[in-house]
Amino acid sequence: MILAGDVGGTKVHLALYSFAGGRLGLEREYKFHSSEYAALDDVVKEFLAQSGDAKEEIIAACFGCPGPVRDGRLKLTNLPWTLDERELERSVGIEHIFLINDLEANGYGIPELAPDKVFTLHKGDPGSVGHRGLVSAGTGLGEALLIWDAKTQRHRPIPSEGGHCDFAPRNDREIALLNYLRKTLHGRVSFERVVSGIGIKNVYSFLRDDQKMDEPAWLRERMESEDPNAVIGQCGEDGSSEICAETLRMFVSAFGAEAGNVALKVLAMGGMYLGGGIAPKILKTMENGEFTRAFLDKGRLSPLLQAVPVRVILDDSCALLGAAAFAEARAAEISGRSERAAS
Repeated sequence: MILAGDVGGTKVHLALYSFAGGRLGLEREYKFHSSEYAALDDVVKEFLAQSGDAKEEIIAACFGCPGPVRDGRLKLTNLPWTLDERELERSVGIEHIFLINDLEANGYGIPELAPDKVFTLHKGDPGSVGHRGLVSAGTGLGEALLIWDAKTQRHRPIPSEGGHCDFAPRNDREIALLNYLRKTLHGRVSFERVVSGIGIKNVYSFLRDDQKMDEPAWLRERMESEDPNAVIGQCGEDGSSEICAETLRMFVSAFGAEAGNVALKVLAMGGMYLGGGIAPKILKTMENGEFTRAFLDKGRLSPLLQAVPVRVILDDSCALLGAAAFAEARAAEISGRSERAAS
């Protein structure tokens, strides 16, 4: 049995997996609100207490976390938690615990996805083999490089903090957005401030306050009483609000531009993957052409990107699957026994 976790700024998603025929099989899962706990240890202990005798069967655990992992330790980007593999092992009583970057976990999860859990946004050359890129827009903006190893015929995920690189505006309105955010944020603006859940609210505020787009009373009331991003997504997708639709249009355009940047940096002939919770919820806007135009708009290199497939990950458990696969592989290296192979 493997314990896997996807640790985010909003929630901690934990799951237990077994193996059958070499494939991961979900035994139990639960989502916890991150802000309600002082440490990851507390979340894991509560989950294990609810899981009965399953703890005795756990051979390893892995948690995908936002932020750079160094020597088995990291300080989370969007939570006031500091995690350490050795301390977690002692605290929760599991012998092998591994911490990896959340995008690294997503990268390991892609080969575990069922075909119907991936949506093709841009066909490109589907038979092309090579490096891949992964850009995930959720609470924050995560990025990873998936390096193709011809010898093993597998991709090796390389985590990065590319989402914190400088936002690069491409037209007059985006220049105005940059200037607006420089004032409201009192300085530097990263891509995460535009392409993320945080970014959606930033773009909406820019259109309302700087560009003077109308915010009708009914929409203002909903924004104040409900989750703003959910309201913007719903009203932008169904066309009931012009400012929400324009917010999503600017968002997917910037998303496409940054995905194209990553594709150029890694020469992602094996495809670009879009993770995170936002893209699957706004597929109508993602499909309207704005994302793809921005993705392909790379001057003399545009023909190169025409051949790069772009796929949206629809399964929100991708990082969990990747964490489980990583934990089993590392535990097998240490013990010399593979739970996956034994199944």
